[in-house]
Amino acid sequence: MRFSPYYIPVILGLTMAVPAAIAPQAAAQVAVGISVGIAPPPIPVYVQPPIPEEGYLWTPGYWNYEEAGGYFWVPGVWVRPPRIGVLWTPPYWGFAGGVYGFHAGYWGPHVGFYGGVNYGFGYGGVGFLGGEWRGGGFAYNRSVTNISNTHITNVYNKTVVNSRPGGAAFNGAGGVTRRANAQEEAAARDQHEERTAEQTRHVDAAKADPAQRASANKGKPAVAAASKPGELKGPGAVAAKSAGRGADKSPAVRGDAKAGADDKAGAKADRPGAAAREKADAGAKDRPGAREKANAGAKERPAAREKADAGAKAGGDRPKAAQAKRAPAAHRTPAERQAGGGGARPAGQPGGQRPAAAQHQAAPHQAPAHQGGGKGGEGKQEKH
Repeated sequence: MRFSPYYIPVILGLTMAVPAAIAPQAAAQVAVGISVGIAPPPIPVYVQPPIPEEGYLWTPGYWNYEEAGGYFWVPGVWVRPPRIGVLWTPPYWGFAGGVYGFHAGYWGPHVGFYGGVNYGFGYGGVGFLGGEWRGGGFAYNRSVTNISNTHITNVYNKTVVNSRPGGAAFNGAGGVTRRANAQEEAAARDQHEERTAEQTRHVDAAKADPAQRASANKGKPAVAAASKPGELKGPGAVAAKSAGRGADKSPAVRGDAKAGADDKAGAKADRPGAAAREKADAGAKDRPGAREKANAGAKERPAAREKADAGAKAGGDRPKAAQAKRAPAAHRTPAERQAGGGGARPAGQPGGQRPAAAQHQAAPHQAPAHQGGGKGGEGKQEKH
């Protein structure tokens, strides 16, 4: 599903509780959530570019979404943390209630839940194993970080499973089904900080590049990672080695990233008899003159019936055909049947009185409510 002209709900949440002890830039996270009708493509396979210099932390690439072009890839990138002691919790997509909701990333003292998505390079689905804070400095795990180009002594080695990115990019049915553990739930209650200004510029640069859209790169972005934020060209830019497994079947990759309400329209067209109903509705719209003529005729009929009833009560004023009509043999008296019955009436029956059956035939019928009542009734008829 896309944002426009299709309906996509956008949910905004804002938390502004800032303890006095925290620096101004350490404001609480401003979470912007987007819900989309189709899943993001799988995570592409790529290698990590070299660290620019000591002090940078790795933030993995992910699929974001924007109205004009659908899903687009935000390259993984080395960034400066907003302050000492914080770690990055990556954003992720979660499937619930029939839509894919975006959960923004944030900085905090602990890594929280990021959907169990395997972003690689220490973000294998649970926590972060690419490094840790030790005192006032950050120690890098050499087994999953590309720091060989720079002389960094604060390092260690620890084997990590899922060291390379790949797999589903969302949590929920059809993707990663992992749930948050106790530590991740506790991390969600920590004081959080939104992405930094240079991270925002990095996202904007990816959004502005049409080649980063899933519909254009088929799940294999030309720039999957970068050494510095916003630098999507040059030696620091790294292309994806391949699209994630199953990307060829992804609606976002096939160009259906704007299909959220296409599905709705298609469902309408696929319903039995939908085409016939639409044709009938179109024909009905072309017949307003016929309806007005029919409604006018309906208004004139009650007056004609009243005139006929008045004549029937007058007896002799009835049409000759009505006077000559005789009752069925089953309803004639013995005297009438013996006399042959022609047009004779039973003795004592007044000349102006008709049998009950004849009175019933002359009674006016009530017109449907939507046909009468002046213009208001005509308006209702037009809608039907």
